Amino acid sequence: MVETTKLIPIFITISSMFGGILSFYMMSDLPKEQRKRHIEEITSQLINFVLFIWVGKIIMNFTVFINDPLAILAYPSDSSAFYLAVLFSSLYLFFKSQRGQMNMMLFIQSFIFVFLIASFLYEFMQFVLYDNTYSVSYMVLLAILLILILTAQGRMGSHTLISALLIGWSLGIYFITTIQPFVTVFGYMMTPWFVGLFFAVSFTHLILNQRKSGYIERN
Repeated sequence: MVETTKLIPIFITISSMFGGILSFYMMSDLPKEQRKRHIEEITSQLINFVLFIWVGKIIMNFTVFINDPLAILAYPSDSSAFYLAVLFSSLYLFFKSQRGQMNMMLFIQSFIFVFLIASFLYEFMQFVLYDNTYSVSYMVLLAILLILILTAQGRMGSHTLISALLIGWSLGIYFITTIQPFVTVFGYMMTPWFVGLFFAVSFTHLILNQRKSGYIERN
């Protein structure tokens, strides 16, 4: 019974991710071969992210890891490990993009779509299975962002759309924290400093892209 209880959250997360990837494959307007390549890349990065969470958990519990490496298995991954995994993943994608091994903007746009669908499915299952009422407000935010990405795709540049989605997500998370005690993303607590940093990076990217577009048009 205890083992089953531990496996349910893992099953919910994997099912949500699978649903997000399947939805992307069915709904994306990209060519079939390009969709497959994006799915392979997204799957690869999700595996890397899980590994980075483990690395983050080791870093945050380094003393325990040195004394008893196997004991680290008993420590649950907290938000700090999640934040470190986001940082490591961002750096990895940046360097991969700099080497010309991937189109960063196309990948991020595809990943955001998978993330939004997977997050919605995850929160929906949390609400149905555990009666988690805190999931409702986040589901509303995710639904709004999904409508935005589906209606604005093709009408808005990739840079602008990605910035708008990330800014909308961070502002939405901040608003939700004013009406309920906390917000979680796949079970990880979102703290104000992380959301604020996410907003600042997204807003800066939007401003720089707008200036770059304006400069190109003038020249």
